Amino acid sequence: MTQPIEANRPNGQNELGEIKVMVVDDHPMWRDAVARDLAAAGFAVVATAGDGNEAVRRARAAAPHVLVLDLNLPGLPGVQVCKELVGANPALRVLVLSASGEHADVLEAVKSGATGYLMKSAGAQELIDAVRRTAAGDPVFTPGLAGLVLGEYRRLATDPVPAAPDEPTAPRLTDRETEVLRLVAKGLSYKQIAERLVISHRTVQNHVQNTLGKLQLHNRVELVRYAIERGLDDA
Repeated sequence: MTQPIEANRPNGQNELGEIKVMVVDDHPMWRDAVARDLAAAGFAVVATAGDGNEAVRRARAAAPHVLVLDLNLPGLPGVQVCKELVGANPALRVLVLSASGEHADVLEAVKSGATGYLMKSAGAQELIDAVRRTAAGDPVFTPGLAGLVLGEYRRLATDPVPAAPDEPTAPRLTDRETEVLRLVAKGLSYKQIAERLVISHRTVQNHVQNTLGKLQLHNRVELVRYAIERGLDDA
């Protein structure tokens, strides 16, 4: 990373408990530097890996809360690692840390289940903040990439999807869950939503988790797409 930082505990640690992180990158020096910076910031770095197959095995054993994942891996590509691990454990948060800013790479990572996407040009403090926010469930993107992802979802939302004749009735959300969902779709963080609605950060998280469960979605990115498809971001 660009520079050492002073150790500090992750925000929300009292609510989330110790945040366990795993770092996956095929460059040993870079991987070790990222792991050191995160450990110095108070995260529990429970494992590291240098290739895709090793990443899947070690992640299943170590059960991290956040996976910091490079895409360009030997053996098994990063997007496949993401897809396999998130598919088996939807609670896992994946923050891609990549040298690539190609739009196709970003969209493929998000569609595979990544919560956020950060460029390797980011500084140490930016990475630490990103891991902290990822652990809290916030989507985190290098500036400019968030608009790309939302723009793609808006484009997909304009393509009509025919409803199946026997399609079940959509789950009913409470008024508060719908209100939180609208603010999520507008791109507000959990902290900003809590301040707007004068409720606690934990209450916002609970509403989001309940909504994910009702809608059978896996992460906040899917939740944003659901809201945009129904025009809630313009409400």
